[in-house]
Order: sequence, then C-alpha cells, then structure tokens
Amino acid sequence: MSTMSDSSGTHLWLVLMKAHRAFARHAHRSIGRHDIGFTDFTILEALLHKGPQLVNEIGRRINLTSGATTTAVDRLEEAGLVERESDDSDRRARVVTLTRDGRALIAKIYEQHKAQMDEAAVGLTHAERETLIRLLKKAGKTAEQKLEPR
Repeated sequence: MSTMSDSSGTHLWLVLMKAHRAFARHAHRSIGRHDIGFTDFTILEALLHKGPQLVNEIGRRINLTSGATTTAVDRLEEAGLVERESDDSDRRARVVTLTRDGRALIAKIYEQHKAQMDEAAVGLTHAERETLIRLLKKAGKTAEQKLEPR
C-alpha cells in the first residue's frame, strides 16, 4: 500500500465530482422544499445577486440554452416574478428584472437555502472555505483556459 497521495488531474476531477454530487444533493433538497424548480431558482438567484440582466446573459451565467432560458423566463413572467423590458442601448434585447413579488420570494427562499448550504459545509472552517474557494476558482480558470482553441 502506497503512502503517497494521488495529486493527479484525474484524482482531482474524481474528488471534485464526488464533492459536487454531495453538495448538489443538499442544494436540490433545499430548493425542492419550496414550490419552485431548480432552473427557476437559479434565474431568480442570479437576478437577486447580479441585478437586471439580458436574457442571453442569464443563460450564459447559469449554463442554459437560449430556448431553455426563454421558456423559464416566460414561466417566471407568467407567475409575476420577473418582467422584461427593452434594453436602452439595443431595443431588440430584453432585460429581465425581478418584480416586487419575485424579489420577496427569492430573498426568503435564498436565506433558507444559504442556511442549508452552510450546514452542508460545516466540516470546513471559515478559513478553509475561503482557501478552497480561492483554489477552486484558480483551478477552474486554468482548466477553462486550456479549452481555448490553440
């Protein structure tokens, strides 16, 4: 039995994947407690924390196709949680904003979700979380750069 730890890219990917699955289960359970789907939650959360956004920016940010984003925004608009307005600089583009009801709903859901996710991360100290976040951002940016065409 080897005492050397495996720091290969493959092992890193496996560990990240397993950690992601565990946290994703917590996230889906947390969000599932409310009468809202995961995609709708991610759109509302993005609008809550990033402000009004173009429809295509939302899709890029949460990794949805333009069709899926439009369908979800339609659903949220019909529910009275978001509204679309023409962009001042490009009248063809549509800016999505939270309505008063949408902001109230996602703020309430997000606070409960944040508490659940904090509980999921209780095994790490605050300093360890900060270090892990910094390292994961660095790893993600580096991996993303390696995908660029050469």
